[in-house]
Amino acid sequence: MYRVAIVGRPNVGKSTLFNRLCGSRKAIVGDEPGITRDRVYATVDWSGKRFEIIDTGGIIPNVREIIPSKVLEQVQRGISEADLIIMVVDGRAGATSLDEQLLPMLRRASRPVWIVVNKIDSPEIESYAAPFYAFGMESVFPISAEHNHGIGELLDAVAERIPSVDPGNQEKDHGRETGEIAVAVVGRPNVGKSSLVNRLLGIERAIVSDIPGTTRDSVDSHLMREGTAYRIIDTAGIRRKGRTEERTEKISVVMARKNLGEADVALLLLDAEEGVTKLDAAIGGYAAESGCSVLIIANKWDKVAKDEHTIEEFTRSVRRRMKYLNYAPVLTISALTGQRVSRIFEIIRAAWEGRRLRVPTAVLNHMFVPGIAEELQEHNPARRLEIRYITQAEINPPKFVVFNSGRTAMHFSTERYVQNQLRAQFGFYAAPIIIQQRLKPPRRRK
Repeated sequence: MYRVAIVGRPNVGKSTLFNRLCGSRKAIVGDEPGITRDRVYATVDWSGKRFEIIDTGGIIPNVREIIPSKVLEQVQRGISEADLIIMVVDGRAGATSLDEQLLPMLRRASRPVWIVVNKIDSPEIESYAAPFYAFGMESVFPISAEHNHGIGELLDAVAERIPSVDPGNQEKDHGRETGEIAVAVVGRPNVGKSSLVNRLLGIERAIVSDIPGTTRDSVDSHLMREGTAYRIIDTAGIRRKGRTEERTEKISVVMARKNLGEADVALLLLDAEEGVTKLDAAIGGYAAESGCSVLIIANKWDKVAKDEHTIEEFTRSVRRRMKYLNYAPVLTISALTGQRVSRIFEIIRAAWEGRRLRVPTAVLNHMFVPGIAEELQEHNPARRLEIRYITQAEINPPKFVVFNSGRTAMHFSTERYVQNQLRAQFGFYAAPIIIQQRLKPPRRRK
């Protein structure tokens, strides 16, 4: 697929332009310089053409600090993947020395470079773009990403460069993308989410450092393994609401929770050295509420002192602190050494298949309706409840509709009993089971 990389110095509006081109708020935008750090990808459809855009962090050349230097590496990788480079500059600030310092690096890339002069909010100030023609690049586009001025002309120019593709092939590509298993890697800050993502991908896709909160945007990566397509989503570390002070961090947490709702499978990452914390339990609650299948991954297992009972004791601790995730398997790994990381793909695939199981209605009714009444009565001694009819309404996640013969809802313990029986009989590996009850209508008064 044709790729366009958006580059430039910090705070010129790269992420605003990225969001405008892809039509969604995928990249975090704010007044604080240096918000974007990792590469963020999105697909754009325009005038019958399809291409991919890459948002990159603000470039500061010749810097030695750990985060800016890692950002520079990410930008260079984005440039190496691109067919076209869009350098965004601030029209109101004019051509700066930092803009000019970036030009040699872009020329060395041996790819066409366009200058996009941002923050040209009205036709009266389009002359502000004139100084940038001196950069000697192929084209100059005055735009306002925030106010949507000049965006159509920019997209038309990009579409003209893209070679025509057979529509049948485009549909196949689109079908492959929509058939991906979406996997969100979530957890509190500094538990090794980006390290795990890099290990799963086999490349340094996400920036890794000891500084908590390094990842801000949710970073999507696509991977094909043994005939199965995966979309791995590295999310920002989730903190408690009271601990998130900066606006950027609050947005990162909101986006991380949104990614949970869009994922098929969540890898809930824990720090095996520290054990299960209150924040881990809270994030586990978010994952359980989202409807995705949950796999509990204990990272940094290589640093834990071992004996023959360690794994069993750790698993019991997880079950005790996260009773609502009793269906989630627990796997101990080390993202640093690669210990048992390859097994993650096996259980992701099993979780994907588990959430797509469908049980015939006849089997369900034969299992529950005739023989369960006595056991239900034991669970509900105060009142008699019976299941009149049960059917599976949805998959992904599995959802069952239970028609009660009475006018009172089942007790939560009875509902849990039904869920446990479904798991025991059919598996539903790592998947939440949703029970929706339908009661008899109330009696009409004469």
